Amino acid sequence: MNSTRTALVTGANKGIGFAIVQGLAAEGFRVLVGARDRTRREQAVDRLRADGVDALGIALDVTSDQGVAAAAAEVERAVGRLDVLVNNAGISGPTAEDFTQDPTSLDLDVVRTVLDTNVLGVIRVTNAMLPLLRRSPSPRIVNMSSDMGSLTLRTGPIMAAYAPSKSMLNAVTVQYARQLEGTPVIINAACPGYVASDFTHHAGVRTPEQGATIAVRLATLPDDGPRGGFFNEEGPIPW
Repeated sequence: MNSTRTALVTGANKGIGFAIVQGLAAEGFRVLVGARDRTRREQAVDRLRADGVDALGIALDVTSDQGVAAAAAEVERAVGRLDVLVNNAGISGPTAEDFTQDPTSLDLDVVRTVLDTNVLGVIRVTNAMLPLLRRSPSPRIVNMSSDMGSLTLRTGPIMAAYAPSKSMLNAVTVQYARQLEGTPVIINAACPGYVASDFTHHAGVRTPEQGATIAVRLATLPDDGPRGGFFNEEGPIPW
């Protein structure tokens, strides 16, 4: 079997996702750019290849059962296994002019839409890719979360769909870690911090490259690394 390690990153055509791909490529990974938009996906792959990166685009809509299954089949056909999965794709959902989501007037369809990407999408992709990850000697899964989901810290504006979706993502990460205990598969959640990107309307104070650092670190943990934790660059985050 080819000894080159392969990493799939969802929502990888721009922002933090693209920076994570670059960081993993710098660690020697072949990178799979998962993204819905064909044009943006191809542009991202072209940028990476121009820098000498071994990159391949994977059509991937995390909200589609059929699309995720097709993506897993494409990964199997193209590379045969996965060593790292970074579940980065996420949405904030519509917000008010002050970037808030008022729980007292929240449209339930907004909650459903956000959960479908930020939580159900992670479960869809993870379960579809697990058979490929189990073929790796040291498989790693990183779920990109946010400290806005921390019930302890209560950071950021009130976002009654987005923040709870990250609380649930952290909880789901723990359940995976419990189920995968005793296997080589290590899963954790990461907080990139307040990054200047399209997601934050470029209001963040950190670069995408800074935000990607913790994801790359968790994706390259040793075999005795932590499981089911929630981390930023400084260490564990209370949640």
